[in-house]
Amino acid sequence: MVSIIINGLFIGFLSSAPMGPVGMLCIQRTLNEGKRHGLFTGLGAAVGDMLIALLAIIAALGLGFSTEFIQQHEGPLKVVGSIVLIVFGYVVYNKNPSKNITKLKENSMSFWKVFVSSLILTISNIATLFLYIALFARFNVIDADKPFGYDLITILFIGIGAILWWLLVTYIVNKLRTRFNPRGLQIFNKIIGVLLIGLGVAGIITGTLMGIDFF
Repeated sequence: MVSIIINGLFIGFLSSAPMGPVGMLCIQRTLNEGKRHGLFTGLGAAVGDMLIALLAIIAALGLGFSTEFIQQHEGPLKVVGSIVLIVFGYVVYNKNPSKNITKLKENSMSFWKVFVSSLILTISNIATLFLYIALFARFNVIDADKPFGYDLITILFIGIGAILWWLLVTYIVNKLRTRFNPRGLQIFNKIIGVLLIGLGVAGIITGTLMGIDFF
């Protein structure tokens, strides 16, 4: 159970960290409308992440990720998931999010509209689904022989991890709003990109050591 909680928190935190469209939206709204608008943007993203994680688990289970299958192909699954992580890390590393920051003119959207718009933006990004599948494969999250309740607990803590990330982002941006430098986001994205690539490389090494047996 402890490993489920830790993996869920880590996956939720890590998957939210790259500064993509939702991250930019959260920062923009925090700067222009205040931390509560930024926080509701993050909450919408967290709920969207939980829905995508649920879809990723259902998709993986539908592909027959049983305990026997995972045990037989744990090495290849970890390698494939790790390769996907490296690709995502490379994309994140080379992205310059500061180019996308512009002044928002939302006429003080209600918190409900802020939440829903962020939720829709999150679930519309199909790439996030593949990121979750890769993370689940990398950390051996999927197991059809476990009660589905364990998967729901994982999803819950993914959401909590994502919320903790958005709380951190809105707090820092709000505190540093007068000295906020969007160029620093590019450096941060490079750090996250390196982290994803590092996890991918480590996964390939451990997956290879397990013995590659492709069917």
